[in-house]
Amino acid sequence: MRSNEGATRFARPAAREGLAESAEIRLAFEDNKLAGLVFGQYDQNLAHIERRLGIVAHANGNQVILRGTPESTEQARRVLESLYDRVRSGGSMTTGDVDGTIEETARQGLLFPAAEDEPESRTGFDELVTRKRRVRARNAMQHGYLRALKKSELVFSEGPAGTGKTWLAVGHAVSLLEQGVVERLILSRPAVEAGERLGFLPGDLKEKVDPYLRPIYDALYDFMEARHVERGLQTGMIEIAPLAFMRGRTLTNSIVLLDEAQNTTSMQMKMFLTRLGEGSRMVITGDPTQIDLPPGQKSGLVEAVRVLDGVEGISRITFAEGDVVRHDLVRRIVGAYEAETRRILSPGS
Repeated sequence: MRSNEGATRFARPAAREGLAESAEIRLAFEDNKLAGLVFGQYDQNLAHIERRLGIVAHANGNQVILRGTPESTEQARRVLESLYDRVRSGGSMTTGDVDGTIEETARQGLLFPAAEDEPESRTGFDELVTRKRRVRARNAMQHGYLRALKKSELVFSEGPAGTGKTWLAVGHAVSLLEQGVVERLILSRPAVEAGERLGFLPGDLKEKVDPYLRPIYDALYDFMEARHVERGLQTGMIEIAPLAFMRGRTLTNSIVLLDEAQNTTSMQMKMFLTRLGEGSRMVITGDPTQIDLPPGQKSGLVEAVRVLDGVEGISRITFAEGDVVRHDLVRRIVGAYEAETRRILSPGS
């Protein structure tokens, strides 16, 4: 039982024909401290739920009153109860987690509108689990992405920054490594960034390459303890290398991730794809709108998703502006740039 008093519902019929019916739900949670985490500092999580669902929420101690349409208040109830379960089991509580739970409950309502007593695990978003952390998809596209990663041997993931393409792929790779499904984790990236070339950078080869691979390191440390990452790098169980080092290799019993794949050439992409060996899987991520290749050079990612469309065993996930799960401002920035691109490309602009 999530709350000591459960949920009390009151329905108020519309005063005049044409007005929406209003409803009121009262929730009381068992633990005041956990309820405070759910509501957020200065009730900021409640305020976020109000804006997203168009309801009014009033909190007092461990209790909250929800007012709005019957559909919105019922969804808000499910969101708050799900968030309470999350913090009770030691999960995180950020604005992104709130957004993800809102998306998840909306999907549950669409798929199973009459199954309120259905366990959430049957209808909720997919999860990936490592020894360090448990992560649940925050929207329907991330849910589809996690399912594709588990199902397909080769997955292409495209979309703007902030959608979780690389982060979830690294988490999935760590999960497979820890479960013993694969023996090695190989992470790669083309060394092409905003016109810079490796030869002009100071230091030895590792010092030249590391800045390009830093986002992958960051994701690794999110999903693994630092000592396990360092041990894996030393033993070769985890390998991080620039794309050029893949030529001539056959990668067996491995999970192989190629990040920033929009900056591969056609030849590099074909070379990388043909490294796939027995018992291995590949994940290729990139944003086709941020290609740093020289003008006139074709992106290997753009070509590959076209050529390999419909090939059995390959999945393609395409994220959009609405799937950004970073700060709300990032979502608006991505949207503004996409709108400007559409304006430039539209006839008569």
